Amino acid sequence: MIKMKKVILIFFGTLFTVLGIIGVFIPILPTTPFLLLAALLYSNSSERFLHWLVNNPLCGDYIRNYREGKGMPLKQKIMTIVLLWITIGASAIFFVDLFWLKALLFGIALGVTIHLVRIKTYQPDTLGQSKEIHEQADDANITVV
Repeated sequence: MIKMKKVILIFFGTLFTVLGIIGVFIPILPTTPFLLLAALLYSNSSERFLHWLVNNPLCGDYIRNYREGKGMPLKQKIMTIVLLWITIGASAIFFVDLFWLKALLFGIALGVTIHLVRIKTYQPDTLGQSKEIHEQADDANITVV
């Protein structure tokens, strides 16, 4: 029974990884939720797959920064919110006739937007790196200009 659960979690983790990677190139698919869901599924099923995903050059930094609480880069937040509203707005306006379904779509978009805005904005720690360089230079009695 446990082995079957792991297989199912790995299967869906892989499916969401593929969808997330496709979402990098096709704006209609949301990258962030798919990759984070894949990481969650792998963390509950396979250390090997989780390690591969988190260390993947295409999406590893993205997932690590989010999981470590560093957040998302501002550009990524803006792009995600803009694409979210374009795709959900177009779907609600052009493809959905029922008012309650349109309201639901806009409600989901609003909820996701609030979540994204509340996520910490990630900025690389260049100040910390500069401080470390100055401390090393002080230790070696070198003046850094």
